[in-house]
Parts: sequence; C-alpha cells; structure tokens
Amino acid sequence: MSLLGMPFVDTGADTALHVVALVVMVATVSAVAVGFWKIHEMPINKAHKEEHHQIGLITALTWIGFVWHWVWVLAVFVAFVDGEKALRKLRDIWHEQPDNSAQQSLEAPQSDREVTNNA
Repeated sequence: MSLLGMPFVDTGADTALHVVALVVMVATVSAVAVGFWKIHEMPINKAHKEEHHQIGLITALTWIGFVWHWVWVLAVFVAFVDGEKALRKLRDIWHEQPDNSAQQSLEAPQSDREVTNNA
C-alpha cells in the first residue's frame, strides 16, 4: 500500500463504512428533527398541562412560529405567563395603599432639619 493510495477502496470494509456513515447521518438528522419538534411544541404542551384558557391561540401561534420564529416566542410567553394572575397582581400593586410607617419615616428627617435650621 502506498502513501498516495486510498485505504478501504473497493473492499467490503468500504461498503460497510459507507453504510455506517449513512446510519449515523440519518440518526443525527432524525434526532435534531425530533428535538426541534419537542421544543417547538413546548408551548402547546404547557397550555394543555395547565388547562390554559387560550389553548387555541397558543396552538395557532405555535404553528405560525414555524414560518415566523418571533411568533413562537410570543406563544411561549402567552403559555408560560398566566395573564389573569399577572393582571390581578398589577391591579393589587396599583390599588395598594401606601404604608403609613414609611411615610412617617420620610417625614421625621424633614422635621429634624427644620429644628436644626430654626436653632
């Protein structure tokens, strides 16, 4: 065998290596496709698991996300964020009464300054 010769050419090993390479390539492409599909279907699975009220919207956004990927991000956001709970929390923060002890602590240093200025 010379240094310029190709190893395994025209032998049974050549055919076996081609078959192994084909199997590895098909398995890799299949694994990537299945992984992509599982990640892509994540918003729909989460919506079904949580019995989300917007399952139809999330499903439509997920399918549109195959073409426009930013829409898939919107589907993930809608699926994982409970809109009703978020709006209730926002409403509670908006209508929250200010804490009187915090106001008194803010007013106390002002009265101390007034005393030192008057003296």
